[in-house]
Amino acid sequence: MELLQEIEAAVKKPVFRWQRFLRDVVIDIILIGVSLWFAFALSTSEHGLPALGIASAAEVVILGLIAVGLLSWRGLYSIDVRYIGLSDFLNIALVGGLVCGGVVVLQFLPTSGNHSGVGLLVMPLLFGFFTIGTLTSVRVARRIYSWRTVPKAPEDGSAKPRRTLIIGAGDAGEMIMREISRSPHPVHNVVGLIDDDPEKSHLRIHGVRVLGTVEQIPVLVRELKIDELVLAIPSAGGKNVRRIIGICQQTSARLRTLPTVKTMLSESPHIFSQLREVDIEDLLRRDRVYTDLAQISSYIGGERVMITGGGGSIGSELARQSSNFTPASLILLDKGENSIYEIEQELIQTNRIIPTSIVADIRDPQSIEAAFRTNQPTVVFHAAAHKHVPLMQANPIEAIRNNVWGTWNTAELACKYGARRFIYVSTDKAVKPTSIMGATKRVGEMIVTALSQRSETEFSIVRFGNVMGSRGSLIPLLKAQIKRGGPVRITHPEMTRYFMTIPESVQLILQAGALGKNGEIFLLEMGEPVRIIDLAQDLIRLHGLIPGEDIAVQFTGTRPGEKIHEELLYDQEELSATLHPKIQAVRNSKAMDWDWLRSELEHLLFLCDSGKAEQAQHALMELAWGKTISQNLQVFGPSVL
Repeated sequence: MELLQEIEAAVKKPVFRWQRFLRDVVIDIILIGVSLWFAFALSTSEHGLPALGIASAAEVVILGLIAVGLLSWRGLYSIDVRYIGLSDFLNIALVGGLVCGGVVVLQFLPTSGNHSGVGLLVMPLLFGFFTIGTLTSVRVARRIYSWRTVPKAPEDGSAKPRRTLIIGAGDAGEMIMREISRSPHPVHNVVGLIDDDPEKSHLRIHGVRVLGTVEQIPVLVRELKIDELVLAIPSAGGKNVRRIIGICQQTSARLRTLPTVKTMLSESPHIFSQLREVDIEDLLRRDRVYTDLAQISSYIGGERVMITGGGGSIGSELARQSSNFTPASLILLDKGENSIYEIEQELIQTNRIIPTSIVADIRDPQSIEAAFRTNQPTVVFHAAAHKHVPLMQANPIEAIRNNVWGTWNTAELACKYGARRFIYVSTDKAVKPTSIMGATKRVGEMIVTALSQRSETEFSIVRFGNVMGSRGSLIPLLKAQIKRGGPVRITHPEMTRYFMTIPESVQLILQAGALGKNGEIFLLEMGEPVRIIDLAQDLIRLHGLIPGEDIAVQFTGTRPGEKIHEELLYDQEELSATLHPKIQAVRNSKAMDWDWLRSELEHLLFLCDSGKAEQAQHALMELAWGKTISQNLQVFGPSVL
């Protein structure tokens, strides 16, 4: 039946496909006939080589048809010979074993003339061995030939392949070697591999030897005249990557790396098209964090998810990752028309989801309430905020209205319209704040924790450090300064910050939504803080330049509101473990009395509406530290509760 279906399918294909199928069948039958003849010859060698009689010819036809049917059943005629692999060879072995059984049956036929005990055992084994060997050999030869004759243009204009060392003799290194072996115009001549595992020393992968350890790279590059180093350890942690890169930078060879395994599987199948320059994110001082997808999907799947600030760096990544958990609807809210349009189009084209896009300002209670009333979100991620410390220091009223008033609006509306969960995106700058921006985020935390005590909505807060690569953040600024030829401007030589990637920060936000219920604050284990000067020097070196020689480094002094070192906790706060090993919860974070806090917020907003920027700034800093600012002044601001 399978053979008939294969023939029927082949007939419907273009002529060359039909011809190829017929050719393969004929070749396999001939190979089986030759195998049968040699098996008879060797098992009856004392009588000389046997002649092919009518009985033998009939057996060849019968066994050939059986084998072709079995090969068709296992799909051997519908694979691309260039990609034939171990599973296909195992299928050939299975077919060979089954055909051996057919030989045993045929020997009992009256016309076979071979009923001796030795023949019954030796002849089928020899036939199976020859059948498996010939069928496999032909396919291996065709695979090698097809890869050598695939027309492909050279990957670049260089006539001479670059002498290359691959760092990592694991699966990723083997994938690169396999890619090179398939290319008729390789641009890399792999001279050797490097690996710190002593068990891999002097082993060979696709004929190329493991030459030594990472520490030996400078010597090997010099002696072997290496042009390029390829870092093929996509799962390596930041500390290990930093060590390897530091050693590689002692050489003149160009260094490139592979992305993560997840990225490799989702992108182009050609490994070399994914090679990229080493980026600053590869140098994180800790291993990257991954979250419990099952927990996340359980509270997002089938829900109406709203993301404020949906067009920003964090908000847009939240939209990308949330869309993978099949929400009933995805509502993106942002005051920036272009940014919300860009993420909307991206989701439509890549994630096959059509979000509800709302252009609105979180400071406008009427517009925000209309969005809640119309869409009835059940999960709210509040990522909308002003974040630039110097700008907010110069514009305190705008910072308060957006970060405090906007959070108040959004959180109260989530309660009013029955949202099940509300996740507030905060920052380490909210701890003991010295800046306007940090103080507004601290007051936002106070609003969320206070409302969590009097609402059925499950509130949670996420604190994290600087986000690498976010719009307007430090890393893009430093890169731009380097591209302009410098100088790189650093505020203070001892200034440190905690860093994380955009995907990590969003995974933390999503995970916090699964863990938090009662206004808890969650922190990611972000390792040790990083000195900004070290980060800047790393970036300069990654551009192939020398700090202080090719690119000058200038210290400009701390700006208003900046701290030399950020903190993650108040003195009275403690950390406790959660179900996620890399996420910790803050304990002893006292919730403010909502009635008292609301009165203070009303006074703060009254100062903003009165245009009293200096007084508003002072009142904000006092409130952020838990002090009363209203001085018995009764001000009634809008509220939806």
